[in-house]
Amino acid sequence: MKLTLESIKDRASWQGYHLPDYDPAKIAENTRKAPAWLHFGPGNIFRAFPTVLCQRLIEQGKMDTGIICCSGRSPETIVECLRPHDNLTIAVTMGADGSMDKEIVASVTDSLTMQYDLPRIQQIFEMPCLQMVSFTITEKGYALRGADGELMPAIAADMDRGPDECTEFMPRMAAMCLQRKKACGKPLSMVSMDNCSHNGEKFRSAILEIAGAWLQRGKITAEEYGYLENEIAFPWSMIDKITPRPNAAVEAELQKDGVEDASLFVTSKQSYVAPFVNAEKPQYLVIEDQFPNGRPPLEEAGVIFTTRETVDKVEKMKVSTCLNPLHTALSVFGCLLGYTLICEEMKDADLVNLVRLLGYKEGLPVVTNPGILNPREFLDEVVEQRLPNPFMPDAPQRIAMDTSQKVGVRFGVTVRSYLERGLEPAELVALPLAIAGWMRYLLAVDDTGKEMEVSPDPLKEELQGKLSDIIWNRPESYHGQLKEILSNVSIFGCDLVEAGLSDKIEGYFKEMLAGAGAVRATLHKYTGDK
Repeated sequence: MKLTLESIKDRASWQGYHLPDYDPAKIAENTRKAPAWLHFGPGNIFRAFPTVLCQRLIEQGKMDTGIICCSGRSPETIVECLRPHDNLTIAVTMGADGSMDKEIVASVTDSLTMQYDLPRIQQIFEMPCLQMVSFTITEKGYALRGADGELMPAIAADMDRGPDECTEFMPRMAAMCLQRKKACGKPLSMVSMDNCSHNGEKFRSAILEIAGAWLQRGKITAEEYGYLENEIAFPWSMIDKITPRPNAAVEAELQKDGVEDASLFVTSKQSYVAPFVNAEKPQYLVIEDQFPNGRPPLEEAGVIFTTRETVDKVEKMKVSTCLNPLHTALSVFGCLLGYTLICEEMKDADLVNLVRLLGYKEGLPVVTNPGILNPREFLDEVVEQRLPNPFMPDAPQRIAMDTSQKVGVRFGVTVRSYLERGLEPAELVALPLAIAGWMRYLLAVDDTGKEMEVSPDPLKEELQGKLSDIIWNRPESYHGQLKEILSNVSIFGCDLVEAGLSDKIEGYFKEMLAGAGAVRATLHKYTGDK
């Protein structure tokens, strides 16, 4: 049982696996001739969700092409994971009852890298039949500036060089779109499927800022800028499906079945990937219906197409109230308290009280109701079914990655909502406690006093540097070091000092410095009876 196109022809050997109900070779040939869907970011959520949607449509006879997948930066997942297996993936859906639904996904027809396959990627961009380019590159992939608000040096250099000589990912996306204008002039949709607020707006702003610099420097014409501004669409979207890193128990189950070469490995950027992905069953994908060159009929596979306003409301409901804030709170406290699984955290009364207080008492009063999904029912599903799922091997250490890039949406939006509605942010408890927990986590010392690893984050060294003279077990070593961080609008989306929250956050933080067990004691003190 090798994960190859030749092996899966022997359907009898793959009992218990859903195999593609079509000819992958034919779909690959169709896609090579007339690609409609190109995707950047071969990570777990892409291989567990959009690829399966595409497979459903192919099996229903509603699509006759697949997806060409590209890596934007590191080629490791492509080179080590997809290509050796003919671009196949085993998608494992983890049921709350312990069931595993296993499916061989063959809708990725080719896998390319920006490092080695740039001419082929450019050729695809130039084809009139291309309808959409989708992205799962994480929120930081769209950033042009650092935390100080200044352009990153490599981006600034690309703005000086122009579209023909740029080297960074975002400038290259702008350059490829401009080449499309020259080649065919057709419009195109660039669809961010990343889990971040106003993802389409962030994407469009980045592309137009780069193009604006090129226009100002005489590198492109006003007509070319107008093409990017008016003919390239950047639909907003909201995606939701928990896809943790590949789990050793799932790997063992596949090996028990007889699957060969399904081992997970760690990339140079400390990402965990494998020829399989494991994910929960609940999934949501809501997209603004803005596709000027047409699109695959993804609504036939469960995707909701709607207006920008509705996408915005769904996204705010999820990332600012009903899921992501809970995830971040669990991640930092889970690491501090020695947990390695989210589902185990949901057996801890203090942590359950924390997320219930954060979601129901502090979040729902200011939640954005999108109309197409009920916020309370969504939150109920998260708290009662999704987070406690014992067969979803998600880790707080994974969720804690890049927290500095997330807290502005996951916490800052709620703070701003309180201010806008005339409510008092200083009355919040769980939200400032979660922020204080993140600050305490950055000290890299757990609640027993042992050193612990802090997950990767682009601001990790900078933030830890600001806290370097704070000493665990010595609350008196704190003398206002958090204020500079808490007032950073680029991190939180608002000034938490001006919002009146800093005193509470600093107070919680100092209490968590008191020694072994101080994190637990503080957590229980403020959430135990709530």
